[in-house]
Amino acid sequence: MKLSGLLGRTNHALPGVTGVARVDRRSGDLLRRLSPGDVAVLDHVDIDRRTAEALVHAEVVGVVNASRSISGRFPNLGPELLVEAGIPLIDDVGTSVLRELKDGTKVRLHEGSVFVGEREVARGVEQNAESIADAMIEAKAGMAAQLEAFSANTIEFLRRERALILDGVGVPELYVPIRDRQVLVVAGGPRHAEELRRLRKYIREHRPVLIGVEAGADTLHDAGFKPDIIVGDPDGIGTETLKSGSEVVVPAQVDGHAPGLERIQDLGIGAVTFPASGNAEDLALLLADVHGATLVVTVGLQAGLREFLDRGNGGSTPSTFLTRLKLGNKLVDSHAVATLYRSRVSLGLIALLVLAAVVAMAAALAVSGVGQVYVDLAADAFRSVVDWFKGLFA
Repeated sequence: MKLSGLLGRTNHALPGVTGVARVDRRSGDLLRRLSPGDVAVLDHVDIDRRTAEALVHAEVVGVVNASRSISGRFPNLGPELLVEAGIPLIDDVGTSVLRELKDGTKVRLHEGSVFVGEREVARGVEQNAESIADAMIEAKAGMAAQLEAFSANTIEFLRRERALILDGVGVPELYVPIRDRQVLVVAGGPRHAEELRRLRKYIREHRPVLIGVEAGADTLHDAGFKPDIIVGDPDGIGTETLKSGSEVVVPAQVDGHAPGLERIQDLGIGAVTFPASGNAEDLALLLADVHGATLVVTVGLQAGLREFLDRGNGGSTPSTFLTRLKLGNKLVDSHAVATLYRSRVSLGLIALLVLAAVVAMAAALAVSGVGQVYVDLAADAFRSVVDWFKGLFA
């Protein structure tokens, strides 16, 4: 458990977890305002993995959800991550909590209730590992309906964005040369920093183009690498990373509006916009593909069946599905690359081989006349050194 969680539980007067409430209906806006020790109060049906990871990273001491964190439509991953991190999750308290609680109010969470002082302002269900496991079993029954909706949304997305997906129409030009080079795309998925550390040998040998997607760009910068291209909303990326001299691509809405572009302008950094309805990760992959990358290695981009379903708005991520189809066998996950570069010879075996070679050389010298010559030379050299030291003190 994080230090902030321990501090939040240090309350000698009243039981439970205390913290400052940060209240917002929009999860994305709320995540940008959170600080360690806060209690996140939001209205988010089916908390997805990415939202949960952001809450854990922000070191909140509690989460209060006006809606159901697991509605049963599909087995979403967010609540399980929160509970595993030791963060209390009070679920389905009702939307009135968003009116009752003012942003910045000190609140206390205890046994499914939300208190301001000693007054209970909301009550819900405090989730635990057992309740989440039961809800996930029931939610698996909803996967068939979600897959049908996913298929329909994929067809609609392809109809709307087929020029982008099939022909690369609308992909911005870049100054960074990509053609005939390998590309490493780093996004802020689970354990992405650990995955990146395992690829140091690959990066050193192949010098791929480094593309950082939002939190992944900060991870590259913190690991000592300079991202060649940064893709994502600038509001979620560190200032030092943005100023590292990299080329910045800001995703824009279909109408051309690009959230976060004002911050780029305030920092005096040049940037290009990428109008499309796909997410930042998919746009980074399309940039690499359209500009002629020979191989695209991904870090922190998981896209199994549960990841496809575990998204906002019922899990509809047709852009991810179609983008991966577009790249085909050019796309490689970092786990495969790290496995190829992992040494298969243990240090113990290497030491044993060296020892065996030394023993073999010693045996060969012992049974040959040459060996005695080397022994005599070593003895003479030792006596010369001893005589020299004696001469110093004579």
